Amino acid sequence: MRHLFNKGRNEKAPVLLLLHGTGGTEEDLLPLASMISPESSILSVRGNVTENGMHRFFRRLAEGVFDEEDLKFRTKELHDFLDHAADEYEFDRQNIVAVGYSNGANIAGSLLFHYKGELRGAILHHPMVPLRGITLPNLENAAIFIGAGKNDPICPPQETEELESLLQGAGANVETYWGDYGHQLTQPEAEAARDWFQKYYSKS
Repeated sequence: MRHLFNKGRNEKAPVLLLLHGTGGTEEDLLPLASMISPESSILSVRGNVTENGMHRFFRRLAEGVFDEEDLKFRTKELHDFLDHAADEYEFDRQNIVAVGYSNGANIAGSLLFHYKGELRGAILHHPMVPLRGITLPNLENAAIFIGAGKNDPICPPQETEELESLLQGAGANVETYWGDYGHQLTQPEAEAARDWFQKYYSKS
């Protein structure tokens, strides 16, 4: 998968896995990563799917309707890539915190839904429920931040609340930030994600 890796100053800090939104690239979330954890190594990945020339991490059938088979395939593809990247760049595979926005948050959520111990934690900005009707792995060791908009037309509040409930039901420690805006990632939301990360991982 096309990506970039920037080695951080603190090898014990979680590696930030950056996953962009629809139409983005591996460069998009670098400023956010610098805000959240400036000492962390960064692994930023570009989605392998294109939709009308826009990069995505998996196909969809319509707005808000996922191609579930492709989602499962791409989730395993990303999982396998993380295994290889950990070997290539010599970082701790068990010390990854995903930072995803929109489509990137959805693929991060799918990693959590499918693989026990896949991520130490996750910052999910405006995610949806990636899949329904599956049994989630035990997530009691995962800490998850969800950033949501009260007026988000793509991820309505009930979608966020359902995702929060599913993750908590699997044992995850979930904290949700509610902004007053729509689907955009705002500065206050980014700052809330930074504060959450520092609370959980500043002593890493």
